[in-house]
Amino acid sequence: MSQTVFEKSIRSRPVYGVLQPRAGTAHLCVADGEGAGAIRDLFAKVGAGAPAMLARTHIIYVPSSANGTDEFASLEALGAAQCHRSPSFWAAEPRLRKVLADAHMGLQVYLAGTETLIGLAQRDVMEAGLPHDAVQTEHRGSLARRVQCVHCKGVTENVRTDPFTCSHCGLNLFVRDHYSRRLAAFQGVCIDAEEPGNVPPPVERFK
Repeated sequence: MSQTVFEKSIRSRPVYGVLQPRAGTAHLCVADGEGAGAIRDLFAKVGAGAPAMLARTHIIYVPSSANGTDEFASLEALGAAQCHRSPSFWAAEPRLRKVLADAHMGLQVYLAGTETLIGLAQRDVMEAGLPHDAVQTEHRGSLARRVQCVHCKGVTENVRTDPFTCSHCGLNLFVRDHYSRRLAAFQGVCIDAEEPGNVPPPVERFK
């Protein structure tokens, strides 16, 4: 799958690139679903130097919660020093935080997959104090969003339609492109606050 192309939007909306190999004392790759393809492409670019880089690489992988894609076997076959599969990001997060806590200067971080995975992992990386330029991101796979209701503060995962119903308070929410890096979530605002019940039909915008 090729790199996802996003329409031009507001400044807070995350921008993603293409993973490129960088010199480092260690390498941490975190991916979900189709993000495995970006990790494979990353090591393909290294060529003959891939075994040496893989010997210092820790891979954490989560199958897609949106469509069930599981490409762990292809990552395991790369031969990294450590390659771990978790059923969800929340199950993988303690391992991720431990790797970050034990990291030394020179760690390079590669995040690939859905915006939810990238956002949550990037939040942990930033909280661990790693410099911004030590982190690369590449979007692959589902566009489903993690959205926080600005009214009740509840977060709904894997939102595909706009508007949608908040899973916590039941309000009809318009999904904004405004993104909170602290929450790793887009923002949802009540769409019928002034005219209750006047809600346009939901459109699948985030497949």
